[in-house]
Amino acid sequence: MTTSQTSETAAGGPLSPTYRHAVPADVPALVELVNACYRGDSSAGGWTTEAHLLDGQRVDAEGMSELLGRTNTIVLVAEADGLLVACCELQRGVNGAYFGMFSVRPAIQGGGLGRQVLAEAERTAVTEWGCRLMRMKVLKQRPELIAWYERRGYTGTGKTEPFPYGDETFGLPRRADLAFVELTRELPAP
Repeated sequence: MTTSQTSETAAGGPLSPTYRHAVPADVPALVELVNACYRGDSSAGGWTTEAHLLDGQRVDAEGMSELLGRTNTIVLVAEADGLLVACCELQRGVNGAYFGMFSVRPAIQGGGLGRQVLAEAERTAVTEWGCRLMRMKVLKQRPELIAWYERRGYTGTGKTEPFPYGDETFGLPRRADLAFVELTRELPAP
């Protein structure tokens, strides 16, 4: 199935993905999906692009493989019609779960799939780990993305963290003022 076929499915109504934990065989597809959502020309098709803020890859095969090998981490994938359409990272910590690397194919963003995947990630953190708090870091230069999370019940904690300048695994900054803000949400009991 091609991305355009998936877009047509989304245009006809919301996708009904299936969810599972990523496995090592998913690494190439995950790397392609994440980089397509955040960097380069392909990311311009969606609203989650960071290409105006960062160059370079968002993730590479080595980094994705390392992530999948962690015992406290799940990479949750969403599939529809045989295609990997979304993913996110969940990391279990002492203060709840961390949510990151959220990626929805650019061609189908804006159709409600992101809300579905976020809800499934929250459900997974609660049911598999008993977490009652979800945390995330978002570039402060992404007010539209922060607002999207706020509409889903996340609030800023007031904590900020500088961007890791000099560490190319996070990308190549296009400006000198990048920083992360922390958002959290209390998760409902199962």
